[in-house]
Amino acid sequence: MSYKILDGKVTSNTIKEELRVKVDEITAKGLRPPHLSAILVGNNPASEAYMKNKVKSCNQVGFTSDLIRRDNDITQEELIALVLQLNNDEKVDGFIVQLPLPDHIDDTEVLLAIEPKKDVDGFHPYNFGCMAQGLDSFLPATPYGILLLLERYEIETSGKNVVVIGRSNIVGTPISILLSRKEKLGNATVTLAHSRTKNLKALTTQADILISALGKPFFVTADMVKEGAVVIDVGINRIDDLSRKSGTRLVGDVDFEKVALKSSFITPVPGGVGPMTVASLILNTLKAYKAKL
Repeated sequence: MSYKILDGKVTSNTIKEELRVKVDEITAKGLRPPHLSAILVGNNPASEAYMKNKVKSCNQVGFTSDLIRRDNDITQEELIALVLQLNNDEKVDGFIVQLPLPDHIDDTEVLLAIEPKKDVDGFHPYNFGCMAQGLDSFLPATPYGILLLLERYEIETSGKNVVVIGRSNIVGTPISILLSRKEKLGNATVTLAHSRTKNLKALTTQADILISALGKPFFVTADMVKEGAVVIDVGINRIDDLSRKSGTRLVGDVDFEKVALKSSFITPVPGGVGPMTVASLILNTLKAYKAKL
């Protein structure tokens, strides 16, 4: 079966070009551009890479941005004080605290300290609750990116069987809620599978749309996929590869080469959902900026 690539890189660049036009219109009126701040604790290589992409994307669309670095030994009190400072800074429209944080930091306490109106990652319980009830909110960036990808490729979700593997609050649970909502990009029958799910293959082989957000390389194999399914791979896993200069490479949760042959649409890793997450973050920041106006 011939398949189409859901190209997150191309799609995100198109969205950023559209955003650039909107930002140019804003600044032409003499207004300041939107501003995104980011807090990065420690020197996690993956987090560093994400941050570079976010700063680069801000520049591309005409936003201003700043990256606030802190050492791994920052105390929880110091980090929360920094969050409160950004909450009160009128020049900051939205900000993120890059995860993961060091073990001695309580992620939840930090998250709860973020002003919901500046929570452009969409992780705060206020935004999550509004999302679940279909009220206006900042959508979590990665699930939002998946919706945008489905929309741009005109993939029908209404009445479809969707299986989501992984129940994190960042991806699995919110995308399962979003796709089941009574919305244009919704109205699907969604099964949320996880580590305790029995007979997983029996579920996945019935899925018109299969989303894996598990974090296990090559977990989804061809025999788990229905012929003609849409496959969304959210996994980002680094594995050893001596043929690469770095000695490693990024792969998804899906055995791409074999699963692609059974799919109608499939996302690659890298270049699929990842760039869409950054585009969604930028869209949320523009939304936060406009709400202040």
